Amino acid sequence: MRVPGPWVHREVSANGIRLHVAEAGSGPLVLLLHGFPEFWWSWRHQLTALAAAGLRAVAVDLRGYGDSDKPPRGYDGWTLAGDVAGLVRALGERRACLVGHDWGGLIAWTTAALHPRLVRSIAVLAAPHPLAIRRALLRDADQRRASRHVASFALPWLPEHRLTSDGGARVERFLRDWSGPDWVRTPGFAEVARRNRGAMAIPGAAHSASEYYRWAARSALRPDGVRFARAVDRRIRVPVLALHGALDPCLLERTARASQRWTSGEYRYHVLPGVGHFLPQEAPEQTTALLSEFLREHPHPRCP
Repeated sequence: MRVPGPWVHREVSANGIRLHVAEAGSGPLVLLLHGFPEFWWSWRHQLTALAAAGLRAVAVDLRGYGDSDKPPRGYDGWTLAGDVAGLVRALGERRACLVGHDWGGLIAWTTAALHPRLVRSIAVLAAPHPLAIRRALLRDADQRRASRHVASFALPWLPEHRLTSDGGARVERFLRDWSGPDWVRTPGFAEVARRNRGAMAIPGAAHSASEYYRWAARSALRPDGVRFARAVDRRIRVPVLALHGALDPCLLERTARASQRWTSGEYRYHVLPGVGHFLPQEAPEQTTALLSEFLREHPHPRCP
């Protein structure tokens, strides 16, 4: 999982676990949070570009993924936001810009709500606000159909088996089914599929990835889920950049657009035509350009 490149791999202790990070550059801190079914390597394009722009870019393997610890529990929104907050402090910074894709974006929204003093700005890619998703699942039949994979993860042990059987073929199927039509035809897609299949084959990774979905599905009607919804039901005061693929088949564009109601500061929303769910990899140049512009226009002593 420690793919060599113009970055440094190291381990950081945060929130009671060990997190693996790949780091490049120096300057203000930008934390890159990946989604499902990926690992830190999905940010390889942005790592180098942001480092070249004078930023300290750090891509982390989230709890349970890649080379990070895989504890039996802690896959709830509270703890995952605590991981990010602890990582900011462990990296020696007071505040950070959070850039999250998919689950990483949901964690960025949550961290900004629960730990606002640690967050300067957030950029969320294919990641509507958690409550925007919850409301869409209740009110929008199209979004329920698009998110039907979530229910399949609520079952015990079967999701893990499906993710790891046949050499991780289901992981590659997610990558193909959720992306736009152009990316899967590129020469680099085979390497992306191979590396992500390998990452999911690490003992414990498939279980951990499934636990994210299990908590999200089961907590909706439990007291901890109700408390979580109340805690994040507040306006984010920091600048927010939201990017969404026009062809994203699992999180609809109108669900993402509804996230603005949970912001009170600057809010930018861009739809990338011809792009599906995996923006950092499907459209790396366009994604990086929009991120760089957003970060550059919000300078302050510790974070752009």
